[in-house]
Amino acid sequence: MGAPAQVGPAVDLLPTADFFAYESLLSASEQRKLNELREFLAAEIAPHAGEWWNKAEFPAHILPKLAALELSTPAQRGYSHLFAGLVIAEMTRVDTSIATFFLVHHDLFVESLYRFGSEDQRGRYLDDASNLRTTGAFALTEPDHGSDVAGGMETRARRISSHTGEADTAGDCWVLNGAKRWIGNGTFCDYMLVWARDEAGGAVRGFIVDAGLPGVSRSRIENKIALRTVQNADIAFEDVRVAEADRFAGIGSFGDTNELLRGSRIMVAWQAVGQQLAAFDVARQYAVERLQFGRPLARFQLIQQQLVSMLGNAVASMGMMARIAQLQEQDSLEHGAGMAQVALAKSYTSARMRETVAMGRSILGGNGIVTDYRMAKIFADAEAIYTYEGSYEINTLIVGRAVTGVSAIT
Repeated sequence: MGAPAQVGPAVDLLPTADFFAYESLLSASEQRKLNELREFLAAEIAPHAGEWWNKAEFPAHILPKLAALELSTPAQRGYSHLFAGLVIAEMTRVDTSIATFFLVHHDLFVESLYRFGSEDQRGRYLDDASNLRTTGAFALTEPDHGSDVAGGMETRARRISSHTGEADTAGDCWVLNGAKRWIGNGTFCDYMLVWARDEAGGAVRGFIVDAGLPGVSRSRIENKIALRTVQNADIAFEDVRVAEADRFAGIGSFGDTNELLRGSRIMVAWQAVGQQLAAFDVARQYAVERLQFGRPLARFQLIQQQLVSMLGNAVASMGMMARIAQLQEQDSLEHGAGMAQVALAKSYTSARMRETVAMGRSILGGNGIVTDYRMAKIFADAEAIYTYEGSYEINTLIVGRAVTGVSAIT
């Protein structure tokens, strides 16, 4: 008989989950920049992310160092859309909360200034926001309106004359009344983009609101089981006066925001990729190092099957998002079909993410439910990604409407 087949050495195991080398599609300069981000995350975020999460504290002290990376709205800086997506994926891979802060501030608030701000507004707000000298939030969701906020928005804006206080369709001031919920960065932001319905005609308007204005009150949402580092807030507006100069000049209706919301949905789908990479990283390392019955977990067939399933989900998700990035580069995500394509990407990647983190948690056994081993945090944070920027169900129905021509929503 010949010698028994040898098990391949540990060095043959891939150190990352980028099994199909999508990162190689980046330019050399983008690859160097991504590695610079990885070094920052490894040094400044990874050692402390669990503690911040456990204490539900946001590390404001890291913002100057994060700003120094010069990664605000990468596509606006000339980077590819694939690079922009991988930035969010890599941040999520280390800490979903920091990635969510970055996404809310840069991909929603700062990007809004680029797309909808007047020259005067960009001059007053953009430089400080891009360099994190000021922070922003995106105040859309309401206590009673999430998925249906476009039609059900209750926050109201009334245009008045600041001199008389009377309603005036040509006045120089707006009065906001209403409430918002689940606003990321809401407890500490300097400014927020607030959406409100114009009492005069019913159109949805956008406003740059100084969080310190009289009538603005904020309270942190407590007892979360996901994204605990993110400071989500309930925000109330009681007769808040906002100058006409701070109404977003480029927003005339809720429909004007579709491109912006589509872009942020893409980035959340990239978060679903990053979450799977994180789960695979932790589960693979644990399986290789953990001994049971006198041998590494990685030598058990069922464990290998789960790891390969996790890897397959991550690679499939990354492939879908790489194609979305190509379509962005080609400017091929048209207004209508594009939202359906993005909705499919978000629903698919978040569903695969849920499967992946569940398998990862299973591989760690009891250690998978304590944050000391990271997997519990990864597992919990996945639930937020599954829900925000369009829940799995709503995104599925958007795609269903596109492929059948029949809406199951309204």
